[in-house]
This record gives sequence, C-alpha cells and structure tokens, in this order.
Amino acid sequence: ALWLAAAMEVHTSKEVDAVNGTNLRLKCTFSSSSPVSQHLSVTWNFQPEDQSSHEPVFYYFKEPYKLPTGRFKERVTWDGNVERNDVSIVIWNLQPTDNGTFTCQVKNPPDVGGTIGEVRLRVVQKVHFSEIHFLAVAIGSACVLMIIVVIVVIICRHHRKKAQEKRIEVADTEL
Repeated sequence: ALWLAAAMEVHTSKEVDAVNGTNLRLKCTFSSSSPVSQHLSVTWNFQPEDQSSHEPVFYYFKEPYKLPTGRFKERVTWDGNVERNDVSIVIWNLQPTDNGTFTCQVKNPPDVGGTIGEVRLRVVQKVHFSEIHFLAVAIGSACVLMIIVVIVVIICRHHRKKAQEKRIEVADTEL
C-alpha cells in the first residue's frame, strides 16, 4: 500500500519566462503506477512572489472547473488530456502580478501521494535575446555563408568551363 501511495510523479518545467499580455500554456504531465482513474483530480495553485498565501487557479475532477473568483477568474482554460497523462492549463493575458510559483498536484486513486509539480513564472516586458537565439543566428549565418560560397564556386567553374570551350572553339577555327 505504501508503494502505491508514493507512485505518482508530476512533471513541469522549473522556470518559464513569458511576455506581458501574451498567453502561456503551463505544461504539467504525470505518471502513475495505476491506470487513469474515474476519480483522478488535478489542483493548480499559485503563490505570488511576495510569498502571500496560496491562491487556487484551476481544478479538475471528471471535468474542468473554472474558478468563480480570484485573479485568474476567466483567464485560465483547461488544455490537458488525462488519457494522455497531460493536465496542462493555459493562462490568458499574462500580467506582472502573475509572477510567482504555480503548483500542479495530481491524485489518481489509489496513487494520491508523490511529487507535486512546481513551475516559477516570470512575466517580462519583452523577450530577451537568449544564448539559444544567438546560437541559432550564428548557425543560420554560417549555413547561409556556406551556401553562398558553394554558389560562387559553381558559377566560377561554369564560367571557366565556358571560357575554355570558347578557346578550344577559337583554336579549332584557326586550324
């Protein structure tokens, strides 16, 4: 019985940056030692950066339930599929007040214990040029440069071949 109670694992990103005013899918998946139960429940909560008390964000039990009040009222929709072990949500119109930690807890009886997914959200005014973007631009530029070099080499060979054919033609006519 103890093994089954601790067999639930919940997976989320550790940190996510998103641009103010955009929508964000908070991905949360789970693995369970039991098949998906009719009594599976999902609870999403939020703790602001100022460490004030947790606030409910979203709840799922047999079907998605939107919250009637709170900062996320009318701003959160279900984007999961419990049959595929996906219990993700979408937050609409992100705001700086959404900075904080979101928790995703899944209970799939008899798996009711185990890990709780935590993802720290940081809402930014604009996207920062990350190292990955820099790497992508560098690799893309190198590829474009190589293509240009290959094209120049092909054109030069083509012109050289044409010039050589012309010289041979001129030499043949002189004979």
